[in-house]
Amino acid sequence: MLTAAKNQLKVTKLSIKYAVMREMLNKTTFVSNIIFMILNNACMIIQWIVLFSLKDNVGGYTFQQILLLWGMSSGVYGVAHFFFDKAFSLANTINSGKLDAYIVQPKNVLLSAITSNVKVSAIGDIIFAFVMYFIYGFNITTFILYILFLITGGLILVAVSIIFNSLSFWFNNTDMVSDTVNSLMVNFSTYPEGIFKGITKILLFTIIPVGIANYIPIKIITEFNIYLFIINISVCLLLILISFIIFYKGLKKYSSSNLMSARI
Repeated sequence: MLTAAKNQLKVTKLSIKYAVMREMLNKTTFVSNIIFMILNNACMIIQWIVLFSLKDNVGGYTFQQILLLWGMSSGVYGVAHFFFDKAFSLANTINSGKLDAYIVQPKNVLLSAITSNVKVSAIGDIIFAFVMYFIYGFNITTFILYILFLITGGLILVAVSIIFNSLSFWFNNTDMVSDTVNSLMVNFSTYPEGIFKGITKILLFTIIPVGIANYIPIKIITEFNIYLFIINISVCLLLILISFIIFYKGLKKYSSSNLMSARI
């Protein structure tokens, strides 16, 4: 079992490597996508600079914490879309019959499918995430935690996307639902937790787990809490497990389109 896991890890690594190499064929586009994403994120900070010139805090967050939140949000998005970009269009892969190319290969179908493409601009999101962290203030302990939470947050984002996209095995046109959930995950993650109340806040810690992926990590970094740390890791692992279970249960219902395509 350990050998199989190692082999799958190597295959996944090669899949991402070749996807990056394909994107780097046009180096100008590759670099410009990264730079423009960094600039796009930086421009959004301007609204917070203006807002904090009028108020000391927003939703219980100081300006430094907002920078950290934006860094976390960008980094989580970057990790998810750079390494597992196809997870966010999995419904289209299922509906168009393009899973055939992955099923016939002696590899993990889900991992092969979701790592078959990278989003170059996501590198800019990851770079921006580290810039925001260093502006917030460097500390070796929080730096390690920050990297860990970028990974867990990214995996949570991917797992949620897989769960909703996998509904396409049973229902038609579920790509609209998955796209909406993905958009909500990204949009809510850039605003302080304190501005949300009632049912909205409950949703952000359950169906749309922005609270687990983004808000809890910010709390842990600013003031370490072992219980919140355990919650973050546990929910991340649970969602990954659920996403695999739902995908492979759905895969049993998958009907091949006899689409002839090759994967190298």
